Amino acid sequence: MSRSLRTPLCERLEIDFPIFSAGMGPIAGPELVAAVSNAGGLGVLGCTSMSPEQVRAVIRRTQELTDRPFGVDLILPARIEQDGTKISDVAERIPIGHRETAARIATELGVEQSGESANRGTGRNALGTDAEAQVQVILEEGVPVFVGALGSPGSVVDRFHEAGAVVMSVVGNTKQAVSVVKDGADVVIAQGTEGGGHTGHVGTLALLPQVLDAVEVPVVAAGGIGDGRGLAAALVMGCEAVWVGTRFLATEEAGIAGWQKAGLVAAADQSPVISRAYTGKRFRLLPNQWTEAWEAADLDPLPMPLQPVLTELTIGPWATDRGGREGISMNGAGNIVGLVKDVMPAAEVVRQMVADATARLDGFRPPGTPPPT
Repeated sequence: MSRSLRTPLCERLEIDFPIFSAGMGPIAGPELVAAVSNAGGLGVLGCTSMSPEQVRAVIRRTQELTDRPFGVDLILPARIEQDGTKISDVAERIPIGHRETAARIATELGVEQSGESANRGTGRNALGTDAEAQVQVILEEGVPVFVGALGSPGSVVDRFHEAGAVVMSVVGNTKQAVSVVKDGADVVIAQGTEGGGHTGHVGTLALLPQVLDAVEVPVVAAGGIGDGRGLAAALVMGCEAVWVGTRFLATEEAGIAGWQKAGLVAAADQSPVISRAYTGKRFRLLPNQWTEAWEAADLDPLPMPLQPVLTELTIGPWATDRGGREGISMNGAGNIVGLVKDVMPAAEVVRQMVADATARLDGFRPPGTPPPT
């Protein structure tokens, strides 16, 4: 194996290759995470939408499937209390106009509306409000890597450090990078706007060098990276790993339906759009009837946690249910989706990225440069 891919962060995490699969909610389940970790990368579970009991279950299932390191990702939205807020309590704060708009859209899309659906899951805690209980489970289960997104890990970082875990934080601009490092993050994952899922405004190529200059901790490149060329470029720039989402969605182990994977394969670079229709925050995804209806509505989506509660009470939990319904269910994707031409095993994605990046880094010459004599 060429040592050109073996970064200090790989050594610290005890992994073979600097390739992380993004924690993409329930899509990034034990099968995908274990496949990436077993292939030598770092798989990351996406646990924000889960109850503490579900978090424990997916961690233990992952531990059954791999003895390699893996991580857990939670969103930590700023200005939202993290000690648990019931969906029913959040629902009471949703304006009647938004309730009526969501119900109208759902009815137009053929989603049955009933008293039962209106009370769906109201006893659980709302999305993005339950990190405290989730963190406790992660600590108890001894997960070696914690990834915090949409906010600072400052409130939990000391406990993870005491447990010997590495704390990473996803950011979308240089100011956020400086802030999370000040709050104790060991690693910064700098994601450009072209990435899928929750995303910021700054492009990856502009963001990475500024973050690298601004912080003295390892930087992981994210946003628009899906093959060995992207990995090689990130390493040359000075990053110590890459955070890959969209390419791992189109894998055999990803927890989405076949029609969703087919949509990724068929998409082009301009296919994804940014919408707040599901979570209330900027989210890059393939458009569908739900996002288009909200785009045409007279009301803007509500902020988190109101909009995800409204969505769940109207069309189901996250409108995904690990498969969901075409035209309504969320299908996240970054602009790199145009490179996705097929569905393959996650281990093969890792293998191809490693082989391509190694070939490009070993003996690299700029295009048109004659070989050395």
